[in-house]
Amino acid sequence: MRRLLLAGSALALIGLIVAPLVATSTASPQNLSCAQAVVTTWSLPALAAETIVVPVDATAVATMVPAAKDGFGGIIFFGSTAPTTLAATLARVQSASANGFPLLVMTDEEGGGVWRLANLVPGIPWAQTMGRTLTPDQITAKAKRVGTQLLKLGVTVDLAPVLDVDGRAVEPGARDPDGYRSFSGLPAVAAADGTAFVRGLGQAGVTAVVKHFPGLGGSNVNTDVAPAATKPWSVLQTTGLVPFKRAIAAGTPAVMMSNASIPGLTSLPAGISAAAVKALRSSLGFSGLIVTDSLSAGALSARHISVPQAAVDALRAGSDEVLFGIPAAPATSLSLALQVRAAIVAAVVHHTLLRTTLVAAAAQVLAVRHNLCASTTTSL
Repeated sequence: MRRLLLAGSALALIGLIVAPLVATSTASPQNLSCAQAVVTTWSLPALAAETIVVPVDATAVATMVPAAKDGFGGIIFFGSTAPTTLAATLARVQSASANGFPLLVMTDEEGGGVWRLANLVPGIPWAQTMGRTLTPDQITAKAKRVGTQLLKLGVTVDLAPVLDVDGRAVEPGARDPDGYRSFSGLPAVAAADGTAFVRGLGQAGVTAVVKHFPGLGGSNVNTDVAPAATKPWSVLQTTGLVPFKRAIAAGTPAVMMSNASIPGLTSLPAGISAAAVKALRSSLGFSGLIVTDSLSAGALSARHISVPQAAVDALRAGSDEVLFGIPAAPATSLSLALQVRAAIVAAVVHHTLLRTTLVAAAAQVLAVRHNLCASTTTSL
């Protein structure tokens, strides 16, 4: 019954009145300007490192001290279990930060089968189950509960919720990246419920990252395994973009780009496409942090684009922060992160990436959780 009522009042859901989210980002225009003043004096390696997120299994978090010392902007947890000493270990990692600013600590607690740190963070249902059985207020409450526990552990960023519009009742897999991960096949419902999830994380003090712009709903291939395309850009205006418009209007702090191409807009994966990033910035008016999806995905490797090259391409296109999949061992993960940093530095040196573009990206990363207007500029 709730779904029928919501579908019948789509205009109200899409945003005649949009409830504000509790701020988890300090990236106001003034603070972003202050962040740029902080990072503009940094060395090229320091700027490049700030845009990179290093993947690690949650059981090996202690191995990320070198990542902090090298100035990387974030780490992302994989794995379903974590040590009970996670908070204390993360504090030690953070104390090693080269620039004095805490790293962004990420994971993706979406609900259902996409759930990390399961032994420490309370589980919640698949998004589709929540969308079918809960009100937006109840979804907010569940997300707040999750966010509260994440923050206690030292996790500050949740790569969730999925805003893709997909009503297929299937486990996510090679053919459908969404299925149960999507709140609904109705754009207005996905918009209301996804924004409610963002609000709950914000109330807990955790930065939400909505994904996967401009919406993977309806794609018949998972970009993790192969190249895929979204619905045409003209069709997305009234379907896949609706939840993103709603969340952005409500103040969502961060957006993850998809790795899919967008017919009618770009033949490139969205995260490395200047046209896609421009659409997000200009057409939708988003001014916060833009994060890539995994640059290790099949959608890029099938095009013979290496992770370091994809990172350069993403920053050149206007993305701010680059992610890549978890390698087999922490040393391998750190090695790849260093390769990515070297590629970014080389691109600036060889004038294929503007230093001003890199400064802007590093400032977005730094500003997302820090009030830089009260900080002193530090040269690295």
